[in-house]
Amino acid sequence: MAAVGRAGSFSSSPPVLAAANGFAPAACTGGGDKAEDDDGQNLWSCILSEVSTRSRSKLPSGKNVLLLGEDGAGKTSLIGRIQGRMEECKKGRGAEYLYLSIHDEDRDDQTRCNVWILDGDLYHKGLLKFAMEANSLRDTLVILVVDMSKPWTALDSLQKWASVVREHIDKLKIPPEEMKEMEQKLIRDFQEYVEPGEDFPASPQRRSTSQGDRDDSVMLPLGADTLTCNLGVPMLVVCTKCDAISVLEKEHDYRDEHFDFIQSHIRKFCLQYGAALIYTSVKENKNIDLVYKYIVQKLYGFPFKIPAVVVEKDAVFIPAGWDNDKKIGILHENFQTLKAEDSFEDIITKPPVRKVVHEKEIVAEDDQVFLMKQQSQLAKQPPTAAGRPVDSSPRVPGGSPRTPNRSVSSNVASVSPIPAGSKKIDPNMKAGATSEGVLANFFNSLLSKKTGSPGGPGVGSSSPGGGGGGGGSTLPSSVKKSGQKPVLTDVQAELDRISRKPDMVSPATPTSPTEGEAS
Repeated sequence: MAAVGRAGSFSSSPPVLAAANGFAPAACTGGGDKAEDDDGQNLWSCILSEVSTRSRSKLPSGKNVLLLGEDGAGKTSLIGRIQGRMEECKKGRGAEYLYLSIHDEDRDDQTRCNVWILDGDLYHKGLLKFAMEANSLRDTLVILVVDMSKPWTALDSLQKWASVVREHIDKLKIPPEEMKEMEQKLIRDFQEYVEPGEDFPASPQRRSTSQGDRDDSVMLPLGADTLTCNLGVPMLVVCTKCDAISVLEKEHDYRDEHFDFIQSHIRKFCLQYGAALIYTSVKENKNIDLVYKYIVQKLYGFPFKIPAVVVEKDAVFIPAGWDNDKKIGILHENFQTLKAEDSFEDIITKPPVRKVVHEKEIVAEDDQVFLMKQQSQLAKQPPTAAGRPVDSSPRVPGGSPRTPNRSVSSNVASVSPIPAGSKKIDPNMKAGATSEGVLANFFNSLLSKKTGSPGGPGVGSSSPGGGGGGGGSTLPSSVKKSGQKPVLTDVQAELDRISRKPDMVSPATPTSPTEGEAS
């Protein structure tokens, strides 16, 4: 009886503990009077089964996020900022593996979400077999990253990487029934979207409805362009570097209608693949937290109460299931010079590359080589006089070139001036013998015109008588008496001096008998 009592008292406490924890082990009942050892074992087995069932409701592991995009689009920087790292992230090669820490405050549980980042080179697309396997395909979210600083590459990049994902999924050879189920789930999630409001939470989210109730509900048909390319996996398009929109406006003359044109084409792509759209900026930390919330909502079913944002051109958010062709058509109403049917490649073109001087490196030649070239050029030039080219045109003392029409006094300037200390003028010197003789004849002719008597002979003539001798010595004696020497440094100045003093030579002055006898 003691053993039975102990068994009864022992068996009565676990159900109470289980009920306190929210379990309802209805099958595990037994009275104290019928308790036996095998009943106790069955009770514990029931408790462990309930705990195992409860553990399945915890955050699942094995969820994957796959990022694809061009080199330099900011894939690694985006995940690094979601992780909370502020420093610049180191880029890998081929395929990078990171993880996100997922924490559920309601359940006080946490797990890790695998993140795979594929290199922008298509050469590495074979590495997708490690990131996207057949058994984990339904637990994968694909993120296509677009660089908004280069919007002319946006549409081609989205089409290229979406084709890579489709090609890889086809290689996995998923059974048709399973693939059909994944596609139907994506369609249903798209149809069940409800705009968040004050009274109604956002959808899709954690739902307690059974699969049978969901099948019985009536769903509206999708639009003609909606989910036409259903890959069976949820997708998200993230436009990074949206802070470059202001740069595009200033440097490349982008206007609001250009950004609306770009947004409309990206939203059409998202509508075809059932993808959401988020504009982000790691530099300005814009919408980074929104990307994280959308990831955990899609993979773990967390509540999501953020409505769509289409007003701000650099912070757009379009959740999957919200958009349609009519809403996209609102952007076309703002077009002034563009048309909705215009080709994306014709409107959003790559700007021409501006040729900048510093792009081409110019190497300076060696100093000695440069100097040798200069020396050879100088040797080829004509000879110079005193550092200046030879000028054949005569110049006057003032430095101005000689002109053909000049007065007699200007013509005298062409004669070389008599240097200081030259000899006195000798009237007996023959004309043309030397330059001094030329000057002497010239001055004698001037003096005879100005000072000669009308009835007497010239100054230079001499008579056989004593008077004639006196007359012949008149010029030298008068020059002696005057005390002036014909030292000329400037011919023009000397002529002016002679004209101002006509009494220098006076042939008409009579000589005294004493002087005549002396001579």
